[in-house]
Amino acid sequence: MSHRIDDLDPVPLFKHFAALTRIPRGSGNEGGARDYVRAYARNHGFDCRLDGAGNVVIAVPASPGREGAPIVVLQGHLDMVCEKAPDAAIDFAKDAIPAYVDGDHVRARGTTLGADNGIGVAAALAAGEDRSCVHGPLEILCTIDEETGLTGAFNLSGDMVRGRVMLNLDSEDEGTIFVGCAGGGDTAVTLPVKRGPAPAGWASVEVKAGGLRGGHSGLDIAKGRGNAIRLLARAIRAAVADGGAGGAGGTAFRLACLAGGSKRNAIPRDAVACVCLPADRAGGFVARVDAFAALARAELGANDPDVAITATQAACAQAPIDEDGSGRLIRLLLALPHGPIAMSTDIPGLVETSTNLAVVEAKAAEVTVLCNSRSSVASAMEAVRLQIRAGGELAGADVALTGQYPGWRPDMTSRLLAVARDVWLRTSGREAIVTAIHAGLECGVIGERARGMDMISIGPDIRGAHSPDENVSVPSVGRFYDYLKTLLAELSA
Repeated sequence: MSHRIDDLDPVPLFKHFAALTRIPRGSGNEGGARDYVRAYARNHGFDCRLDGAGNVVIAVPASPGREGAPIVVLQGHLDMVCEKAPDAAIDFAKDAIPAYVDGDHVRARGTTLGADNGIGVAAALAAGEDRSCVHGPLEILCTIDEETGLTGAFNLSGDMVRGRVMLNLDSEDEGTIFVGCAGGGDTAVTLPVKRGPAPAGWASVEVKAGGLRGGHSGLDIAKGRGNAIRLLARAIRAAVADGGAGGAGGTAFRLACLAGGSKRNAIPRDAVACVCLPADRAGGFVARVDAFAALARAELGANDPDVAITATQAACAQAPIDEDGSGRLIRLLLALPHGPIAMSTDIPGLVETSTNLAVVEAKAAEVTVLCNSRSSVASAMEAVRLQIRAGGELAGADVALTGQYPGWRPDMTSRLLAVARDVWLRTSGREAIVTAIHAGLECGVIGERARGMDMISIGPDIRGAHSPDENVSVPSVGRFYDYLKTLLAELSA
């Protein structure tokens, strides 16, 4: 196998993916990627449309003899999640992704790879120019800012897309056809705090939780992985409660800083706090954090074997939050829900409702906690967000619900689904898995803006999305691309 991504098979696809890894394209910074796909359209003489949000549609003429076929929309998003390991030296705003070939996989050194959704965009561009790909009229729809709120899909102009058959290329399991997805929404909990000098004779201890796998807050939420924010709060509570579960009679403490997580849709992998407390209690505090760390390792087991929770005496850079605010903040982080809430009654093994305790950041006069919730049942999502609101209000926080987006209801009678299943059976010799996904695909939003759209979502094997472990299987990409070409030919026959 080649050691250059550009030379991997299928070359028409991987040459575009390699180019995209060299273009900074974090959410909100898709200008370079948009320029790339527009240049692709110019180079091939394809009509290109741009709407006010920054979404791009490229109209690709049909193969000879297929001009009368229905227009098929090939859809993907230009942005990627920018996550990195603590020791990774990269500026996502200007640096290329350090992607490399590792046997049968493409990975990145210490960062997310951007196969989500760079592989899907590359597949669409490849299909549009590959002479071996027989198809009817195509519209390649490239949306922006999918990862931080489906912004492009929400603001898609109604006249941008003329086709009513759509292949979303943003799934991550070969041989699986997705026909539905969860809706979602964010909840921001803002706790006002007061700061002041620590009492005389107090010391400070830095507590860290890290070494966790993290992962996608929807796809990986039921895998039993640790949440660094929750573990940090538990470690501090265990250490100040003098080994007990209750708080009465425990060690007085004040939080100087607390931060964890970085993305609303990623399970937090790292969190850190600086805890001020009486100097004569610091040694016992460190010992109790160490004891909790051993419990956490046993609790998480093989789900997160590299978890590390440490406490070391260190100076704090800012004045601490008062005792009342510090206690309320730790109790809030322990009370807010995280993880699967309910499983689907229609599709075995599918999470119906979940929530991710995603980000916490302590500022001068307030602490902000961001939660990201998902559900395929609208009323269930309202319920879990109500629970978050109630917890925040009990702590004396302000609560704002933002970023809500609709789910995508399965249509098992879809003609597109029937054709896609038949083509997969004929090309692979296996029945396709037909299911829904506990993640926010753009299909639900696009379906609202392009009424009557018949949709499915497909893709190759991508693992570790939204984390530095992200990788894509090269053989799977080859089979996926062959499947896509066969499907397009069948849909245009």
